[in-house]
Amino acid sequence: MPGWLTIENGTVLPMTQREIIANGHVLIKDERIVAVGPGLAPERDGLTRLDARGGLILPGLVDAHAHAGHGLTKGLGSASGEWMTIAGRIYARATDAAFWHAEARLSALERLMCGTTTAALLMGGGPDIMRSETPEAAEAHLDGVRSVGVAEVLAVGPNRPDGPAQYLSWNGTESRELPVSPREQIAVTRRLVQAYNGDTGATLQIAVSLPVFSAIDLAIPGEDAPAALSRAALRLAEETGALLVQDGHRDGSMAAAAAAVGLGPRHAVFAHSIDLTEADRAALRASGAAIAHNPSALMSVFGRCPAPELAAEGVTVAIGSDAPAPDRPFDLFRCMFHMHRYHATHFHDDSVLPPWQVLEMATIEGAKALNLADQIGSLEPGKRADVIVVDWAKPHLWPPVEPVQRLTRFANGADVASVVVAGRVLMQDRRVLSVDPAAVLREAGDAYATMIARGGLADRFPLLREGLPQ
Repeated sequence: MPGWLTIENGTVLPMTQREIIANGHVLIKDERIVAVGPGLAPERDGLTRLDARGGLILPGLVDAHAHAGHGLTKGLGSASGEWMTIAGRIYARATDAAFWHAEARLSALERLMCGTTTAALLMGGGPDIMRSETPEAAEAHLDGVRSVGVAEVLAVGPNRPDGPAQYLSWNGTESRELPVSPREQIAVTRRLVQAYNGDTGATLQIAVSLPVFSAIDLAIPGEDAPAALSRAALRLAEETGALLVQDGHRDGSMAAAAAAVGLGPRHAVFAHSIDLTEADRAALRASGAAIAHNPSALMSVFGRCPAPELAAEGVTVAIGSDAPAPDRPFDLFRCMFHMHRYHATHFHDDSVLPPWQVLEMATIEGAKALNLADQIGSLEPGKRADVIVVDWAKPHLWPPVEPVQRLTRFANGADVASVVVAGRVLMQDRRVLSVDPAAVLREAGDAYATMIARGGLADRFPLLREGLPQ
């Protein structure tokens, strides 16, 4: 159980005013930070001391955009360009509660071991396949995340109106067709928001997701058309105060949405957002919404998010991994490097996105994007005690100077030594304490085998069982 805890004997980066405390500590009581300062914390009854061993102490990283389900579909068909089709088929026809629980634990464990303490995940993906026809998948997912201990904002919402009319629902070896209605998916989303969002300090919350529509889509009339569906989702987010999440804005879609239905509440985050027009950027600035930039994603191959320009215009820009499929991990350190190099290459200017700015985008700016800046993103008294320690006594991080440059240009997720979430030590000196990692891998392997058999893909993507931990 949490109590008094100090993380000390390390260089503290509070992410407030770009301060560096060369030899400092973070004092925690239960779930909250009490003090941040130099030297060691004073002795007190019941105080547990976590030795950072000269490492870097900073806020847990915030991943502003990723996907639930992708942990068990990564790589499938990506070499042949079939991943999107295969993922959609699996999500719609081959999953059950056990899949969503096992995949959630696998992905949450990866984030934990990479130092990401809070992430925003979309409930499904691929070709906009959202498993929200009932609460079952989301509840199983969140139960899996809870067991690992990291924090998450899970975005749940409707499919596109032209999406699948039926999903295959599994119970063991038995299956049945289940009707899918975007309107019913919005009703399910409301129930989930009401169930999970009552406590603003909770580590698990629900956001409202909404597909991105073009101007042509939004001009279609009808009560089940994209415009009507958009208004229903936007109204839900407004009424409940939930975050609004959209995945895939590009090339005029923001301006089209703003003109047809509005861009929603100020607490909104738009992932990818590539090739934005001037009208898009004006609509974005007027809305107050944030951007989750995904420099490692395939969409960043096909178009560019003007992240540095948007940040200069006052838009909140955070980093998202878009992980973990088809071809990228949850490692936000890797994303930080990609982000800098991607835009430095574009401008032919290495000074674009300097280290401090990039690290802020992975911490406090990420918290702002998710409307959680009063809770996480920096080490300040009163905030939730989400803290990581990075071991920089390693060849690729040595000598120990310029800590922010080391973190954003050289570090990787495997350099994270210890992780605390809400005052609870989840990993210490690379030893995971909240769950048995081998058990998580075994559960995920079993779920994968079941999923791939149901999808008729076992011959193409066989599981190498000899690689599983015993």
